[in-house]
Amino acid sequence: MPESAHSLSIPSATQHLTKVRRFVEKHAHEAHLGEEAIAHIKMAVDEACANIIEHAYDDAREKISVLVMVDSEQFTVCIRDQGRSFHPESWSEPNLFRIAESRRGGGLGVQIMRSLMDQVEYTTYGDTNEVRLTKFRSRQPGRNAGKTA
Repeated sequence: MPESAHSLSIPSATQHLTKVRRFVEKHAHEAHLGEEAIAHIKMAVDEACANIIEHAYDDAREKISVLVMVDSEQFTVCIRDQGRSFHPESWSEPNLFRIAESRRGGGLGVQIMRSLMDQVEYTTYGDTNEVRLTKFRSRQPGRNAGKTA
């Protein structure tokens, strides 16, 4: 059970991403996370929301819900939408050489989120999609446990 939970709902449009980043940053600071962890969380959340805006919805009036949950073990951000579902089993790690060679943008969102967060989970229940991004607090600098594989 989270010690604290905070929610935000935004329209599915890129101009609202700054509001999401500030919301997440505020609660990460309140949770006493380090600056590097906060930067990683903000980037992963931004990427998840941008993917929803680009791939799940065709209408900026649709909503994205962001829920921050904090407890003694972890800082978790749940991002929910009712758009087209993402199926992680169909995702394969991108070929970075080909992306660089073709000079096209995009295609790295899932890899970015997975590299920045300790845990990334995708769930669909009913008409709701959820991406859950978790940073374990024990792995933060100043804590007694180090990052493990």
